[in-house]
Amino acid sequence: MPEIVVLGAGPAGAAVALGLKRLGYSVRVVSEWRRFTAVEGVSQRVLDGLRQAGLRHALACAAAPSPRRVLWNGDGQSINQECLLDRPQFDAAIREDLRAAGIEVLEARVLKVESTDAGHLIHLDASEPLHADFLVEARGRSAPLAGGRLRGPETVSLLNQWQEAPGHPGSAVESLPDGWAWMARLVDGRCYWQITLDASGLPPKEQLPDYCAQRRAESSLVRELFGDAALQPANLHARSSTAILFHEASGSNWLRVGDAAMAVDPLSGNGIFQSLSSALQAPAVINTMLQCPDRAELARRFHQRRVEHLFLRFARTGRDFYALEQRWPDQPFWRDRRSWPDAEPMHAAADFSQVRVERAPVIHGDLIDEVEVAVTADQPLGIWHLQGVELAPVIIALQRGELKHALAALPEAQRRMVQGWLLAQGYRP
Repeated sequence: MPEIVVLGAGPAGAAVALGLKRLGYSVRVVSEWRRFTAVEGVSQRVLDGLRQAGLRHALACAAAPSPRRVLWNGDGQSINQECLLDRPQFDAAIREDLRAAGIEVLEARVLKVESTDAGHLIHLDASEPLHADFLVEARGRSAPLAGGRLRGPETVSLLNQWQEAPGHPGSAVESLPDGWAWMARLVDGRCYWQITLDASGLPPKEQLPDYCAQRRAESSLVRELFGDAALQPANLHARSSTAILFHEASGSNWLRVGDAAMAVDPLSGNGIFQSLSSALQAPAVINTMLQCPDRAELARRFHQRRVEHLFLRFARTGRDFYALEQRWPDQPFWRDRRSWPDAEPMHAAADFSQVRVERAPVIHGDLIDEVEVAVTADQPLGIWHLQGVELAPVIIALQRGELKHALAALPEAQRRMVQGWLLAQGYRP
């Protein structure tokens, strides 16, 4: 079996490693610990993704849902909830999941990777170099920025952390004239506040703690959620939040996943969910590249198309959230982000004239295969099955005037389901 090395032990890298291990591959993971503490608010779909990936210990780290205040475009509401996730604890639990699956985890910093068609030589700071026949790049935004890529408006997030007395957990998000802020308080009193701004025009680095303290003092939500300690300078970590899409997410013996393949603005959705979205498909892609060389290009095309599709979905979600804030339309921060990446709708309107059958790559068991799928305005990559019913034969039968016969061959529940799907696409008998 080929030796596979995964660089990065975040949710994306771990999901790929666990998936490959289940397929019988020898996998090693190389990762260094996160250099700053952080907390994230996650939704139910993130928890579902962790469960699907087999990250059982990591899933157990999520706290019970707590209230989240939202103050956007001058309107406030507190009906939302999110589960707060302590990232240091979460990262440790991911490693526990990997080791429980029999996957070796090397705690080391990658100094350099030398790659050829014959394999990869990975130089580490704490051990001898590693050889890999196949490399998975899952180091998130810290992965080397090689190759062509699409970049959104340059964005930076300033994360502040301090300690208060234990109390009720909660979180909030608010829009500001030049950006937006997310804040959270854990039950043990750890407090986090992150402001996301345009990367240009920031104060010098040494002035950032005082600058952030001043911005917190201007917020009514900060005063509601935190105590007086929130008005003082705090530990600060600056990180890029610029949306990036890599035009080449794979090579003949390597694959990018998670934020190393595409990273979007944090307003577009939870980063963990974004990472898992591209990582869960990767084991089938890699398995195809290694076991079916004649389908390697098909597998790579599948991965690239899915990554690009996911990126645009997330980016347009962020764009539409930005567009909801209309108090400062001429401010550069809001003006630039309410129109990027394009003007295409998040979901295309139903148009049955665009429904057609094409051959496209899909996940078939543990491999990527090419089959006939139904392509619609809102699903340009195509749909193979609708709860077990192949859609391409239904579309072909309809085009031949044989739809009634094709539907009659289905059980009643499936027939009604397919009829409902056709009507949703704009079909009118």
